[in-house]
Amino acid sequence: MTTASAGATPILLAFSGGLDTSFCVPWLRETYGRPVVTVTVDTGGIDAEAAKVLETRAAQLGAAAHYLVPAKAEYFDKVLKFLLMGNARRGNLYPFCVGAERVLQAQVAAEMAKKLGSTTIAHGCTAAGNDQVRFEVAIRTLAPGIEILAPVRDRAFKRPEQLAFLEERQLPIPPYGAAYSVNRGLWGVTIGGKETLTSNDSIPDHAWVLSKDAFTNPRAPERHTIGFAQGVPSSLDGVALDPVAIVERLEALAGPFGIGRGIHLGDTVIGTKGRVAFEAPAAEVLLTAHRELEKLVLTGRQARIKELVAAPYGDLVHEGQHLDPVCRDIEALLVSSQQRVTGEVKVLFRPGSLFVEGVTSPYSLMAASKGVYGEAAGEWSPADALGYSKMLALTGMFYARAGSAPR
Repeated sequence: MTTASAGATPILLAFSGGLDTSFCVPWLRETYGRPVVTVTVDTGGIDAEAAKVLETRAAQLGAAAHYLVPAKAEYFDKVLKFLLMGNARRGNLYPFCVGAERVLQAQVAAEMAKKLGSTTIAHGCTAAGNDQVRFEVAIRTLAPGIEILAPVRDRAFKRPEQLAFLEERQLPIPPYGAAYSVNRGLWGVTIGGKETLTSNDSIPDHAWVLSKDAFTNPRAPERHTIGFAQGVPSSLDGVALDPVAIVERLEALAGPFGIGRGIHLGDTVIGTKGRVAFEAPAAEVLLTAHRELEKLVLTGRQARIKELVAAPYGDLVHEGQHLDPVCRDIEALLVSSQQRVTGEVKVLFRPGSLFVEGVTSPYSLMAASKGVYGEAAGEWSPADALGYSKMLALTGMFYARAGSAPR
């Protein structure tokens, strides 16, 4: 064991307050003999009480200083806004509720290291997860000469070992200890435990964070109205709010219904299959409402082309490649596609269920037609419809005729 030398440059640690990063604070101090400065980038899920807990825990663990950098609005503007515009989900299920913020967090860490004169950034990622790639790709892109330390990954520390290390030194243990790994951000919560190490079972009821009582103590149904302006959430129940406030309010409203609860099984960045439980009530509500509003105002071709670029955009964010310039190109198309995505969506919350009751917009393509689907022709005549059906069938007719010709 070594002691910190006077005047040594600090190691900047990306700090979540979980077991991995809590372990890293004293381990880095003892191993490298340098002060450790913890930095938490607030991309959601940190209220005033949680912020105070993080500051206190960092000090108790031996951090020389602790910084909390607010970044929720920036996170929404730079990342979540485009995931929402693209209706992006991983594996058609998971709304990127945690992980999408890692590049922004790495960017803030790199800026903070420069400000503090630090040449070393540390993180608590494991060798088996996605975050190690996201952090390091971003940091190497932004600060190619900086030293990166990843003790949990590079020394292969297991969670019980980290827990024992902290207990031996009588240092604070995160509330979930070694049983569950909980990450929380603006777009939702992820939960990992022994049950998610295989594909067989769900996590127990007590392990859910936002929805643990959703089905044992079900709530009465609720109706809400969400407003959008050019694809961005702009109001909730008729009250104009900024997007971050809407996300946070929807989490509080929809979480107790169990809306947005799921377990995602998919491909990790490093090529293995991975599984994680998640709760993303606000993301589920907004993605579903936004998708239905788009159906009313976008042409079929607009929607189809947007889908083609939204999926790769989600993949790039998932892989920590958000700084790649192709993401700016995709974002430009997404913004262009949203010029008429303005209107209101009425939703019904029930336990475990989200139902879209109706959608309105001044740019409604449904209202723009004089025709009524299944009932009456509008800008076309019955004869036009007959001719269109005949013309549309020609390709199939020719193909069938060619196949029946004698050989």
